[in-house]
Amino acid sequence: MQQAEKRLFLIHYLLKENRAYSAIEIPDSSEAQKTLLRALLNVRPPQAVSSEFLAVQDSYLQTELLRGGIISIGDLSPLQPQLYLWRGDITRLKTDAVVNAANSQMLGCFLPNHACIDNAIHTFAGIQLRQACDKLMKVQGHLEKTGKAKITPAYNLPSRYVIHTVGPIVTQDLTDTERDDLRSCYHSCLIMAEQHHLNSIAFCCISTGAFHFPNEEAAQIAVSAVKQFLQESKSQMKVVFNVFKEKDEEIYQKILQP
Repeated sequence: MQQAEKRLFLIHYLLKENRAYSAIEIPDSSEAQKTLLRALLNVRPPQAVSSEFLAVQDSYLQTELLRGGIISIGDLSPLQPQLYLWRGDITRLKTDAVVNAANSQMLGCFLPNHACIDNAIHTFAGIQLRQACDKLMKVQGHLEKTGKAKITPAYNLPSRYVIHTVGPIVTQDLTDTERDDLRSCYHSCLIMAEQHHLNSIAFCCISTGAFHFPNEEAAQIAVSAVKQFLQESKSQMKVVFNVFKEKDEEIYQKILQP
């Protein structure tokens, strides 16, 4: 089955799952089909699916990943001992774990084609990630608290694991509680990584997107929290600060340049 055939198989399967989608027409162009497929994956609840769907989905996502290219931590150079900076798509980054900026439901972003990192990670990991998060949350029985962390397999991402953390939502002037909560996000993720004997982790810019934490102060807290953990724990873990925007790259370069 060629990549276009896999994509159409997945789209047809997802459309047939829900009668409300019966009027949706499949576009002709490959890019429009990719947009539709992502939207259908984004809104799909964590429910059972056929083994055939999973096989086709995994093959499709792995091929898309290889076409986009994988960036390994071995391809990067540290700006400081154990500390790296990389600007790009975190779903292409190969580390032992990548950190997802989750919401309190911990089920991923349900907004079709939303630009947040939660949406991207769940899209390119595959529907298994939402299913795994759903199992964790059902066992927990309540929404995830800010500053905590949970770990799942990464499925079709190049990393081995995804560590999910809920950052603080800033609605007015930044408070000390929100600063402490953001620091807790980094500490909780690093503790989780240590507990699973991971050698590398990549952090996104937690809370700086839709959660409105000021970018520069968020970066200062991120670097400070990571350095403190590495120093106190004597960990040899390698840490990548992953950014997507040019302004965040400039902020981290300023902080990390020796």
